[in-house]
Amino acid sequence: MVWQVQFRDDNFSKACPVTTDNWEIWVPPADPQPDPNKVTPEILSELAFNSTKLPSPPVELQPRADRLLVNLGTRVAFKGDLDRVWTTASLDYKGVQLAATTVATPVALKVEAGTADADPQSCTYDLVKGKGGYTADSEGAGCNVTYLRASGNATYPFKASITWKVTWTDSVDPDGPARQPGLPDGLSTFEQDVTVKEAQAVNRSTGGDHV
Repeated sequence: MVWQVQFRDDNFSKACPVTTDNWEIWVPPADPQPDPNKVTPEILSELAFNSTKLPSPPVELQPRADRLLVNLGTRVAFKGDLDRVWTTASLDYKGVQLAATTVATPVALKVEAGTADADPQSCTYDLVKGKGGYTADSEGAGCNVTYLRASGNATYPFKASITWKVTWTDSVDPDGPARQPGLPDGLSTFEQDVTVKEAQAVNRSTGGDHV
């Protein structure tokens, strides 16, 4: 690219005469600098990500949280199905329309006993997709938190966490193709105090004569 010196007024020519040395200036080609204030789909995806609210794990324990027993595996199941969560951030200004939608999909459930007196102390389950969403049920699983000691007059802080895989699209459609760069995983948690008791043995005796 060549820039050429031109003056709009003769006074400028007198004050700064044009010579063969400054008549033309060579400027090497270069890409224009990006506008730091320009809004992009990537920026909107981050806004949508920060605005997304993830629900707590809808877990239900069996036996109930106040009736867990020593040496008995704790079954964990969802009270209901858990669906995807998505949030859209958009811009509509002077004919410019942009949008980005973040989509959080629940993929795994982790439960933690809240004490070292358990074996195993934690278990992780992959969520299963059904007709109404995603669910979990540890019945028959190879891992169920099992307490080894009663909680006495205290309780144990049982914790459940869901990992969410987060993607984003460059439109208002949550089912559109996922775009890059990727977004971090999401995490939602739920804690409840559980009471663990010793299993009471039941002794039965029958009356009658003995020979």
